[in-house]
Amino acid sequence: MAISIGGLASELDTQKIIDALMNVERIPRTLLSAKSDDRKAVIAQLQSLNTSLQALATTAKDAAGPTALLQRTATSSDEAVRIRATDGAPVLQTDVIVDRIATAHSIVTGSFTAATDDPLVFTVVRPGGEPVEVRPASGKAADIAQALTAAGAGVTASAVSAGVDAEGRAQWRLQVTATETGAAAAFQVFRGDAAAVAAGTASDLATEPGGATVTAGADAQVRLWAGTAAEQTVTSASNTFTQLFAGVEVTVSRATTTPATLSVAADTTKSTAAAKAFVGAVGTLLAGIARGSTATAASAPGEQTRLGVFTGDSTVRSLNQAMTAAVQLPIDGVSPATAGISVDRRGVVTLDEKAFTAALAADPVAVQRMFAGVAERVQDVAERYSDKYDGLLTSRITGQESEVRMLGEQLSRWDLRLEQRRATLERTYASMETMLSRLQSQSSYLESQLSGLSGSGSNK
Repeated sequence: MAISIGGLASELDTQKIIDALMNVERIPRTLLSAKSDDRKAVIAQLQSLNTSLQALATTAKDAAGPTALLQRTATSSDEAVRIRATDGAPVLQTDVIVDRIATAHSIVTGSFTAATDDPLVFTVVRPGGEPVEVRPASGKAADIAQALTAAGAGVTASAVSAGVDAEGRAQWRLQVTATETGAAAAFQVFRGDAAAVAAGTASDLATEPGGATVTAGADAQVRLWAGTAAEQTVTSASNTFTQLFAGVEVTVSRATTTPATLSVAADTTKSTAAAKAFVGAVGTLLAGIARGSTATAASAPGEQTRLGVFTGDSTVRSLNQAMTAAVQLPIDGVSPATAGISVDRRGVVTLDEKAFTAALAADPVAVQRMFAGVAERVQDVAERYSDKYDGLLTSRITGQESEVRMLGEQLSRWDLRLEQRRATLERTYASMETMLSRLQSQSSYLESQLSGLSGSGSNK
C-alpha cells in the first residue's frame, strides 16, 4: 500500500492533486462503462420484445385454428336438458324428448348380525365381465363392505344399521351400488366363490329374504324428431350425450314429456372479440417497436437529441417490416382490409369491428380462411425471430450479451490499470514530500550555521 504524506513538506493538497489526475486517467474507463450500460439497456428491451413475440406466436397459433372465428352460442328451452357447443360446431336447431335418465344399479341385503359362511367369500358378477371373488377379513358388516369396495369390481358398499335381533344383538344390512351408471354397469353379488356361481349353487344376496334391488342400472334415453317418420332413439350409459351432433354435448337431468328445443347459433360478437384480441396483440407489439425506435429531439440549447433504444437496429426494423407485411398483404388475392383489418401510414394496426362483423355475417368461411392465413403469417414471423435456438432476435440478443461480456473484461483491466496508476502517483508524491522535507531540514541547518558564523564575526 502506498504511503501518503499529504503535503506536510510542500503544503500542497497532494490527495486532491492525485484525485484530479485520476479523474483524467479514468475518462476512457467512464466512457467504456457508459457504453456497457447502454448495451445492457438495449439487451433488456430486446429481451422484453422477444418475450412479447413468443407470447404473440402462441396467440397466433390459436387464431390460425380452423374454428378460431366459428364461435358458438348454445341454448335449451328446458333446464332439464343442458347443451354445450364447442367452437366450430354445426349451426342447428332440434327438439329432444328425454325418456329416462341413466341410473346406477343398487341392491340391499337382508339383515344379519355377522356372516358365518365357511369359507367366507363373496363373488361380484357384471354382464360380460369376469367374476371377482371377495374375501373379507371377518364376517362383520363393516369388513364385508370394505372388502367389496376395495376389490375393484366396480361397486361401492356400506354397512347400514338394521336395529337389533330378538337377543339384542346389533343387526346390519349391506347396500351395494355400482360406481358407474348404465345397464352395462349392473351387477350381482353372490354368497360363494366363482365355482359355486358357475355351478348355480351360490346365493344371490338381492334375492335372499329381506334383500332387494333398489335401483336397476339403466342407460339414459332420448328421442330426436319424436312423432315423425324420422324419430330416432339414442341411449347413453351416462347422462351426457356426446354423439348426438359433432362438437355438441347434451346433458340430461330428468325425464321430460314435452320436447326441449336445442339451438346452436353463430356468435359473431364472440368471434369479433376474438379477432380484436388477436389484432390488438399485434398492434401492441408494433406500437412498442415504434416507441423504442423514436428519437427525441433537443428542445433547448445545450440539450442533445436522445435516440430510441431500437433506433438504427436493423434486426428490429426488419421485424417491424415483416410483421406489418404479415398483417396487411392479401391472402389468396383477398386483402385483410375487406374484413376491417388495416395498417395506417404510421404503422398502427386496427380492426374495424363493424366491418369485420358484417363480413363475418356475409361469408364466415371466407373470413375465417383469410383470418387464419394472417394468423399463420404472424406466427411464422414471430417464431422466426423469437426461436430460442436460432431466432433472428435471439441471435441479436446473444451478440449484445457477448459484447457486454467483452466490455466487462475491458473494464476489469481498466480497474487494475487505474489502481496501479494511483499507487504510482501516491509513491511519486510521497517521495517528493520526503525529498522536500530533507531539503528543508538541510536548509534550516545551513541557515542556523550561517547565523552562528555571522554572530561570531560581529562579536570579534
